[in-house]
Amino acid sequence: MTGLFKRAAVPLPLLLATSLLLSGCSPEIEQLEQWVENEKRITKPTVKELPEPSKFEPQAYEALSGVEPFSTQKLTVATKQDAAQPNSALAAEMNRRREPLEAYPLDSMQFVGSMERKDGRYAILKVDSLLYYVRRGEYLGQNFGRVLKIEESELSLREIVQDASGEWVERVSSLQLQEVAR
Repeated sequence: MTGLFKRAAVPLPLLLATSLLLSGCSPEIEQLEQWVENEKRITKPTVKELPEPSKFEPQAYEALSGVEPFSTQKLTVATKQDAAQPNSALAAEMNRRREPLEAYPLDSMQFVGSMERKDGRYAILKVDSLLYYVRRGEYLGQNFGRVLKIEESELSLREIVQDASGEWVERVSSLQLQEVAR
């Protein structure tokens, strides 16, 4: 028991000070509690009355007889209309005779050199281990590629391709000189 008093001896002054403070507050706490009870009795909450909900009247869906906006039928009709009206650059390309190098994709061709003749500059292309001579204005590749310019180390051409939205647009491509290691 002496061990218990030794532990309590240290906080004893603190315990006495706290009890004195609390004893002094008890009349104030009682007054506060009375005031709160009085206010609860006097104050009446005011609640606004909610308006009565309006009556729901369902409407008939009248667009049922029309074409569904997300149907494949509508998409098919739109693509057929676009195909019927190609742009002018594509229309001119569709009506001409195809050249032999248009059967190969551009990435299967190698630009191996160029040469100058009396009638202009020629590019030398290697396709399927065969050599072809191409000059300005001729066509090659599967995207309606037409040769624009032939330089010593580069062949530039204009292609007509479809972009992500389905529109036909022109783009400039090139083939770089491919030197073979000996």
